[in-house]
Amino acid sequence: MAVSDATDQSAGRTAMQFATTHWSVVLAAADTAYPAAQEAMEVLCRTYWYPLYAFVRLKGYGPEDAKDLTQAFFEQFLRKESIKHVARERGRFRNFLLTVLQRFLRDQSDRAAAVKRGGGVPLIPLDVAEAEAQYHQAAITDRSPELAFDRAWAETVLHNSVDRLRVQCEAEGRGPLFGELKLYLTRLVDPSGYGATAQVLGMDASAVAMAVMRLRRQYRKIVQDEVANTVATPAEVEDEIRYLVELLSAE
Repeated sequence: MAVSDATDQSAGRTAMQFATTHWSVVLAAADTAYPAAQEAMEVLCRTYWYPLYAFVRLKGYGPEDAKDLTQAFFEQFLRKESIKHVARERGRFRNFLLTVLQRFLRDQSDRAAAVKRGGGVPLIPLDVAEAEAQYHQAAITDRSPELAFDRAWAETVLHNSVDRLRVQCEAEGRGPLFGELKLYLTRLVDPSGYGATAQVLGMDASAVAMAVMRLRRQYRKIVQDEVANTVATPAEVEDEIRYLVELLSAE
C-alpha cells in the first residue's frame, strides 16, 4: 500500500475541514442529542462492519453465528445511544468500536437469547458470502483476533479508497484508464516497465508514467480523507496511516 506520503498534507487540514469528518461529528456531539452524529456513526458502521465480523469469527464462531452476533451488536450499538460513552473513549473509531464489541461479546451469557433477532430490517446489512470469501482469502486464522481486526480494518481502508477512486475516474470519463493503471497504485514500476500498458492504451510510456503519478496523487488524497473520517484530530491521521501501512506490509 504505497500511501505513506498521503500524510504529507495532513497538517494542512483546517479545523473547520476536519470538523466535518464522520468521527469528529460524533465526538463533537457526544454529550448532546445530535441527529447528524447518529447518522455519521451509522455510515462508519456500514463501512467498517467486516473487521468486526472477522473478529467474531476468530473468536471461534461459525459464519451464521458470527453474522447473528455482528448484526445483534449493531442493533444494540446504534439503538442504545453508544455515543454517550464517546467522551470517555476519545480516540480512533477503530479502537472505540473494537472495545465496545469486546464488551458486547463478554455480555453474551445466553447466545440464543441475545442474538436471535425478532425479525425486522437489519440496521447494517451484512453480505456474509462475500465476508466469508474475504475471511478465507486473508488467511488470518494464525493471528490474534485483535491483530486480525486491525489488519482487516487496514484492508477495508484500502478497498474503500480504491473503490472511491474508481468511481471518481468513471465520473470523469477515465474508467478505462483506471482499469489499466490500478495495479500500479501500490506497485512501484520503473517507467520503462510501462511499455505493455502503453500499447494497450495507445499511449507512449512517458505519458503512462505521468498518468500513474497523477492517479497515485489522487489515490493518496482519498486515503487521507478515508482515514481522517475515523480519527479524532488531524494530528492522528499520519500515525494511523503509518500503522495501517505497516500492518499491510507485514508478512
